[in-house]
Amino acid sequence: MAHYRAPDPKREQFRRYLEKAGVVDSLTSVLVALYEQPDRPNNALEFVKQHLGAAGQTSADTEALQQEVIDLRQRCARLTEENKELKTKLQRHETVSENGATAE
Repeated sequence: MAHYRAPDPKREQFRRYLEKAGVVDSLTSVLVALYEQPDRPNNALEFVKQHLGAAGQTSADTEALQQEVIDLRQRCARLTEENKELKTKLQRHETVSENGATAE
């Protein structure tokens, strides 16, 4: 006959801590994804590591990276335009120099 043991307060506190931090949900979703794989991966631990890393990214991380991409694309566009303008100026300067005229 099994006998009832009272829950360990430290264990319960740790369980609540993991739930509050989202660890339980993340682990559960990764294990469900592994379970739902039609073909079991050869390395289950590697599968969990890869998927846990993806699940562990916070929306703040994602937002920061998206903002950085936007900023870098704008910077790239500005630099591309500046490069185009400088090439045009250089071409004009070279044309003036070839014709023997003085550059401004």
